[in-house]
Amino acid sequence: SKSLTHILLKARKAISLFTALVGAMTCACGAPVTNLEVADFEAKAADPAVFLVDVRTPEEYAEGHLRGAANFDWNAPDFLEQVQAACPKEAPVAVYCRTGRRSAEAAKALAKAGYAVCNLLGGIEGWQAAGKPVTKYAVETFFTGSGLPVRITLIKHGTLEIVYKGLSIHIDPVSGLSIPTDYATEFPKADVILVTHEHGDHFDRKALEALGANADNLVTNARVAEMLGWGAVMANGDSRELPGDIHLDAVPAYNYSEGRTNFHPQGRDNGFILTLDGLRIYVAGDTEDIPEMADIKDIDVAFLPVNQPYTMTVDQCVHAAEVIQPKVLIPYHFSNTDLSELPARLPGITVLLRQMQ
Repeated sequence: SKSLTHILLKARKAISLFTALVGAMTCACGAPVTNLEVADFEAKAADPAVFLVDVRTPEEYAEGHLRGAANFDWNAPDFLEQVQAACPKEAPVAVYCRTGRRSAEAAKALAKAGYAVCNLLGGIEGWQAAGKPVTKYAVETFFTGSGLPVRITLIKHGTLEIVYKGLSIHIDPVSGLSIPTDYATEFPKADVILVTHEHGDHFDRKALEALGANADNLVTNARVAEMLGWGAVMANGDSRELPGDIHLDAVPAYNYSEGRTNFHPQGRDNGFILTLDGLRIYVAGDTEDIPEMADIKDIDVAFLPVNQPYTMTVDQCVHAAEVIQPKVLIPYHFSNTDLSELPARLPGITVLLRQMQ
C-alpha cells in the first residue's frame, strides 16, 4: 500500500542518515570515515588526488565498476596489507562495494590504519540506479614521489589510458580489435595522445577523432604524422614536456630477428617513457629485447609486448625485464601467448598478469 511504501521510504532515509552520522565519527585512531550519497561520492571520486577502490571480488569487478577504480577484495585475508603496499597514508581513499556493507567495513579498517576514507552509500547498485556509468576496463593505480595517484586503464592489446592530475593521456587508442571501444561515450576528450607507429592495432583515425586529436595534443612518429598531415613528431632519442609537468622520452622500438625486421624496422617506431613527478612508466611499443634497453633506467612500471613473431617471445620478455629491472612489469600486446611462467622467472620483479585481449 501507499502508506506502507511511505513508511519504508522514511525508514530507509532514517537509516541512511544514521549511517552517515555514524560514518562521520572518528575511529579510535582519529582518522575520519565519511559516508556519501551518490552525487557527493561522484564529486569526491573525481578529485585527482583520491585513490578510488572497489572492494568487491575480482569477478564482480570484471562485470563492471566505476571508471578509474582499482580492485582490492575486502574478503582477501591480506586486504589491508595490499592497500597499504599500494597507497600512501597521505592519500584520501574512496571505497565502494555492491550495496555499501562490505565497503563500510573496509572503510573502518582503513580508517583505523590511518587513512581518511569515504564510503559510497548504496554501493554500485545505488550508483547505477542513479543513472551513473560503469566500465569493464581494469585499472592499476600507482603513486608518485609526492603521493599523487596515477591511474592506468588497461583498455586492450597495446592500448592504455593514463590519468594524472586530472589529465587524460591515451596511448595507441584503437576502436576495434577483440574489445570494441566507443571513445566518444566511454572516455572524456584526451589531453595528450601518443601513437607509437602506424599499424592498425596502434593507429586508428576513428579513435583519434573521438578523443579530439589535433596538431597540438597528438605526439607520434614521422610516418603517422605524414599519413595524417599533422601531429607533433618525435624520433628515437627525442624528449619533450607535456602538460602537468610530465616529461616524455621517445626510445627505439624495432625487430632485429631474422625474418622479422620488416614488421618494425629500426629507427621508424617509438617506445615512450613518461616521467610523472618521479614515477617512470615505460611503454615499449612493438619491439624485441633490443640492446638500447640497457640505457633505460629507474623504471617503476614497464609495459612489454609479448606477441611473437611481431614483438617478443616469452624468453625475450624475461631478458628485457632482467635488463631494465622495472619495479612492476605488466605484459601487454600478448594475444594468445601463454604468460603464466613469467612471475616465477622474474622473482625480483612484481609481474601483474592482466586480461587485455
